[in-house]
Amino acid sequence: MPTQIELGDIKAEISFKDIKNLHLSVHPPNGRVRISAPLRMSPETIRVFAISRLSWIKQQQEKIRAQERETPREYLDLESHYLWGKRYLLKVIEENARSDVELTHGQIILKVHPGTDESGRHNIVEQWYRDQLKEAVSPLIAKWEPLLNVKVQQIFVQRMKTRWGSCNPASRNIRLNTDLAKKPPECLEYILVHEMMHLAEPTHNTRFLSLMDTFMPKWKFYREDLNRLPVRHEHWIY
Repeated sequence: MPTQIELGDIKAEISFKDIKNLHLSVHPPNGRVRISAPLRMSPETIRVFAISRLSWIKQQQEKIRAQERETPREYLDLESHYLWGKRYLLKVIEENARSDVELTHGQIILKVHPGTDESGRHNIVEQWYRDQLKEAVSPLIAKWEPLLNVKVQQIFVQRMKTRWGSCNPASRNIRLNTDLAKKPPECLEYILVHEMMHLAEPTHNTRFLSLMDTFMPKWKFYREDLNRLPVRHEHWIY
């Protein structure tokens, strides 16, 4: 079970894991603080570390709470949806044919069976976004593998609430958030390079930052752009 510590008016949740270093993260929608710590590390050592990062924690919480959020989607005609940073209006067509999504000038056309409910429409569109992301990722991997001198084993695309991506250096697998298909293409490339870089350097240490500066000098700009854009509306359950 996770342990909690109090840092003034901020509560931090600690999970002890078989890892070498402390990892601190702040999560939406309200700035929940989580610390992953090595199994034998004392709570007092963790507290001292967390206090040293208190200013950073508060900054991240302010950013998260201020970030704009999308309104809930109902998958109805003339509803706004986004692909690669561009806005499209949804047009729903009910017909007795295979469910499909088509992209035209200014429109995303959703073809569904008559009577398909909101959940069914959501699943069709979500799968379409996954397909768009998978298609866009393949050439990017081919571009960056030789540049970074790394090899990706497998890419997984899935809905993620608190991360844009993750990497498992041991398995060389990378996971990407489906919603990256809604953001400008350079945001996807930044996240992919960030996760691929973890195959060369697993932690966010100075070497990792130096590598990012070398291979993608504008990565901080892309990060700010991504964090500035609205994020999906969620029903958050803890």
